[in-house]
Amino acid sequence: MANQQIDKVKLSDKFSLFNDHWNPRVIGELNGQQVKIAKFMGPFDWHHHEHEDEFFMVIKGSFEMRLRDKTIVLESGEFLIVPRGVEHCPVANEEAEVLMFEPASTVNTGNLENSERTRSNLEKL
Repeated sequence: MANQQIDKVKLSDKFSLFNDHWNPRVIGELNGQQVKIAKFMGPFDWHHHEHEDEFFMVIKGSFEMRLRDKTIVLESGEFLIVPRGVEHCPVANEEAEVLMFEPASTVNTGNLENSERTRSNLEKL
């Protein structure tokens, strides 16, 4: 391999670069997976992902992951993995900063391909 730049990532610096909600940014890539961050505020859309599991970790704030049979509250420092095929709806009553880890092929709205919130070409920070 050629000389690759190896640097640490400071999450607070990355989160300070944007203010919008439900618009994930890529902050790292490894083994076909992407490390993404987004700010959550309000409700998202109910959706599922046919082929990808999703990892959500709260960095700052909190949010609810609504599932059809229960609601899981995630606080700062906690994470949840939503298995592929499970319908879910994240809801943040106040702004939350969230780190996600998922395959690069994952579209944020899953089976809702034409949602106004669908982001297919993510900005890299």
